[in-house]
Amino acid sequence: MNSDKLGAQVQALISYLDQEAQPAIVLDTEYNILASNTAYQRQFGTAGASVVGHKCFRVSHHYELPCDLAGEHCPMKKALEKRGPDRVLHIHHTPRGPEHVNVELRPILDDERNVVAYVEHLVTVRQASARASSEGLVGRSPRFMAALEALQRVAPSRLPVLLLGESGTGKELFARALHEASDRARGPFVVVDCSGLTETLFESELFGYERGAFTGAATRKHGLVETARGGTLFLDEIGDVPLGMQVKLLRLIETGAFRRVGGVETLHADFRLVAATHKPLRDMAADGSFRQDLFYRISAFPIELPALRERIEDLPILVDSFLQRMAGASGPLRITPQAMAALAAYAWPGNIRELRNALERASLFADDGVIDTAQLPPLLCGVAHHTPLSPATFPRRTWTDADLATQARAFAGTRRELARHLGLSERTLYRRLRGLGIDDEPG
Repeated sequence: MNSDKLGAQVQALISYLDQEAQPAIVLDTEYNILASNTAYQRQFGTAGASVVGHKCFRVSHHYELPCDLAGEHCPMKKALEKRGPDRVLHIHHTPRGPEHVNVELRPILDDERNVVAYVEHLVTVRQASARASSEGLVGRSPRFMAALEALQRVAPSRLPVLLLGESGTGKELFARALHEASDRARGPFVVVDCSGLTETLFESELFGYERGAFTGAATRKHGLVETARGGTLFLDEIGDVPLGMQVKLLRLIETGAFRRVGGVETLHADFRLVAATHKPLRDMAADGSFRQDLFYRISAFPIELPALRERIEDLPILVDSFLQRMAGASGPLRITPQAMAALAAYAWPGNIRELRNALERASLFADDGVIDTAQLPPLLCGVAHHTPLSPATFPRRTWTDADLATQARAFAGTRRELARHLGLSERTLYRRLRGLGIDDEPG
């Protein structure tokens, strides 16, 4: 395809894309941005600066090399191999800071089916944050990104989802994020805690009951299945559902029909099922402690949630997020590099829930607003002496300009301590901070 013909096709594409509300750009085969629509400029562009003529990986990631050469999945490479669309979840730089963005790349083919250009659509993920946030899911490590991408893939469907992970890994937060990313987001999100419920109590909670169904049933009560109509039903710790109730639960899922306890009327459910457990359901199904047919029905789309020790790169922004949430009338909370080292050295068997509890406890002792090792639970401080923090714990490419600015403003130590905390050389840290207009030592 000659350049004039390609140019005309690109212009036609832009005229079309400008009518779309979804951000989009057109790229050539050398990663150069040929054009962007108004929605892209509004959401990802910088005021007064055009992205046209720049390499996409420099604009989106501030990389000097394409994504696949920087250790990430490059949709352009896959789209070229497949001669078809490819989709990936990336972290993009935006005027607001780093954000999770779903990227879909479609190749433009000439008459000989050669790729001559690409159209890239971008959708910002609103259910998770790539920087410290006062609410919701937070993370940017590879294991977290894999779970988030799986969630984004399955959310628009009606498939049941099974969240697997240790206690404290944030299964309810992931379930809520899935609900918010689905077409049922305007409906209710109903949580059923399956642990500790007897068979009788579980049935009445789930299905409701009619007046007079049992002693104390003075009025009709709608169950949680009815409450979840038009929304999502989240069965937390489904591995604890009594065997006698599992067959009724299976029938509900397969037929969508149920009856209230003591009732004769058949009612019809309308919910999207999300279940979660920390138990080995497959093994339980094999040994008969969990029904195999129910297991296969609920595990159509399993998502493994990483333990905190498997996503330790996320520790700084998780800590910052919790400190934001705990900040009160006395002002913001800060943490010293020594205390952060202690947190990074610990194995966190209780995962994110344990981290939150440790920080909440520490905040009660931080009279000056600074959390040091003295304010942390003694167990954590003991570990830090034996397992020092390695700079490799926090990969260099994790620290974006927005991250550095946040860390520099919140950090209570010296610039030398901050560099060691981030795993950067002092020279690199000073150079990057000067570029951000932050060159003063903390007071």
